[in-house]
Amino acid sequence: MTPEGLARAAEILARAERVVVSSGAGMSKESGIPTFRDAMEGLWANFDPQELATEQGFRRDPRRVWSWYAWRRQRIAEARPNAGHFAVAEMATVIPSLAVVTQNVDGLHTDAGSADVIEVHGSIRRVKCLDRGHLFSGELPPYADGEEQDPPACPVCGSPLRPDVVWFGEMLPAAAVERAWSLAGRCDAMLLIGTSGTVWPAAELPLVARRAGARIIEVNPAPSELTHAADVFLQGPAGQVLPTLLDETRRRKTSAS
Repeated sequence: MTPEGLARAAEILARAERVVVSSGAGMSKESGIPTFRDAMEGLWANFDPQELATEQGFRRDPRRVWSWYAWRRQRIAEARPNAGHFAVAEMATVIPSLAVVTQNVDGLHTDAGSADVIEVHGSIRRVKCLDRGHLFSGELPPYADGEEQDPPACPVCGSPLRPDVVWFGEMLPAAAVERAWSLAGRCDAMLLIGTSGTVWPAAELPLVARRAGARIIEVNPAPSELTHAADVFLQGPAGQVLPTLLDETRRRKTSAS
């Protein structure tokens, strides 16, 4: 991150009325949550992701898939928001309108205090039934490393429960997509954090914003597939870059008032 890049990014945010934050797996990785493929380790190293994150894989072996997500849910429950998550939440007090669109399923933006979070890939904290989509609000059985569990049955229809996340081959939740794309098309600036730019259709969001005239600021440890679309690229981890960017944006907003 250069001083010149920081100044440009802070000036863009200080002038913006409507900002969309688009976050990806890199942001959660700073909280100790491995990306989906990085999590294919230990007991799970020999499995194909198609076996663990598709409806077909669940129907073939619901016990295996449910246990995989119970293991991931346990690891995520132990994670805490990092300084980047808190900086994003605090930025909403500086910018008139700020919404977070995240590909992450861990809920850490909400834990950090962000009030307007759109989860385009769902949430691992929620479960629903496979056949009817009934959300389950009860308590799930505890999980111990190495064990296998059968998925509980939906109390409404008896269908097996599954995580409320978007599996390969599934459509993104319609309401989340509609709102995310609408916000992207109307924002003044988009803050792109920790994304590889390879996961579609979420990778289209900054392109939608750019076509509508928004300025794009990317925060990433390394260039991504979307860096070419960014007006400013701030290289570094979100937990270091975002608190500094927040302070500089606040300073400029204060001096301009």
